[in-house]
Amino acid sequence: MKRTVLPSATGSKVAAVLIRDFNEGQAVEQALLVREIELCHKRDGSEFARLVLSDRTGTVRAVFWDADAALVRELPGGSAAFVTGHYGVHPKFGPQLKVLGLRPAAPSEYEIDELLDGPQRTAEQMEEDLRELIATVQHPHLRGLLDVLLGEGSDVWTSYREAPAAKYYHQAYRHGLLEHCLSVAQAVSTISATFPGIDRDIAVTGALLHDIGKLEAYTADPQHIDMTDDGKLQGEIPLGYYRVRRAVEDLPGFPPQTAQALLHIILSHHGQLEHGSPVVPCTREATLVHMIDNLGGRLGSFDRLEKELAEGQEWSGFDRALGGGAYFAAPPEADSAEAA
Repeated sequence: MKRTVLPSATGSKVAAVLIRDFNEGQAVEQALLVREIELCHKRDGSEFARLVLSDRTGTVRAVFWDADAALVRELPGGSAAFVTGHYGVHPKFGPQLKVLGLRPAAPSEYEIDELLDGPQRTAEQMEEDLRELIATVQHPHLRGLLDVLLGEGSDVWTSYREAPAAKYYHQAYRHGLLEHCLSVAQAVSTISATFPGIDRDIAVTGALLHDIGKLEAYTADPQHIDMTDDGKLQGEIPLGYYRVRRAVEDLPGFPPQTAQALLHIILSHHGQLEHGSPVVPCTREATLVHMIDNLGGRLGSFDRLEKELAEGQEWSGFDRALGGGAYFAAPPEADSAEAA
C-alpha cells in the first residue's frame, strides 16, 4: 500500500492513504482534492455540506455536518482541503467520509501529483506519436486542415494537448483529450487496412478531430474539470462541428465532398440520437470512428476503475458507464509464477 507522509495540522506526521485503500472505520487525516462542494440545509435551517473528494486513485463522497457558507466559499471545486474524519459504508448511501474537520490545505501538506490522475504515457511521447500519424495522411487538404488545427504552435494545439477528455468517466485529467483522440485515431488507422472501401485519410482525420468540441465544452483547469456555459447550452458536438467547419471554409479549394464526409464523422460519432448525435453514422468512416470511440471510452473506464481497486481486490463496484462491475483477474503470468 503506497502512503505519502504529510504534516498534520499540529505539525506531527501522518500517513496519507490513497482513497482506493480506505477501509471501514478508518480515521482520515490528510489533504484531498475538492471535486464538488454543495451547501445544504437541515430541517432546522442549519447548514451542512455535501462534498466529492478525490485523489489520483478515485473519489469519495463526504458529508460535513458543521460546515457553513463561509467555509464553502473558502473551498471551491478544484481546491485542496485538509480533511479529518472517518470513512465507512452507509447502509443507504454507500461508501462515504464523515468529515469532522475541514480547512484549506497548506502547500506543504500535499503533492499535487498525488491528487491528480494522469495518462500512462507522457504528453511528449503522445505528441511524437501524433506527429508521426499526421505525417501519414496523404490527402493534401486534410493534411492542411490538421496543420491548421493541430500544428505545433497553434492556439488550438496548445489547448488540445492540455485538455481533459471528460468530466468523470474516462481520461478525465490533463492531456486526456490528446490520449483519447490519439488512441482512437491509431486504432482507426490500423483497422482501415482490414476492411475494404474505407477512406483511411478521412477516417484518421475524423478520429483526431471528433472530440475537438470539448475544448469549448469543458474547463481547462485539471484540478476542477466542469462543463462551460457553452458546453451546457450547445453541447460538444455542435461546438466541434462549427470549429472544424470554420477552419474548412478558410482553406481555399477544400473539396465539398471531403468536407461533408469529415463533418459527418464529427456529427455522428456518438452513434445514436439519444446519446447526443444529431445524425447516426451513415458512412463506413463514420461507423468506424464511432465504434472505436465507444470502445476507447469503455476501455478507459476499465483503466479508471482499476486505479481505484484496493490491493487484492478483483471486482469494482457498479459503474454507470459500463452498466455493471468490472473484473480484474490476476494475469496468467502471475498464476504460472505461483505454480512454479
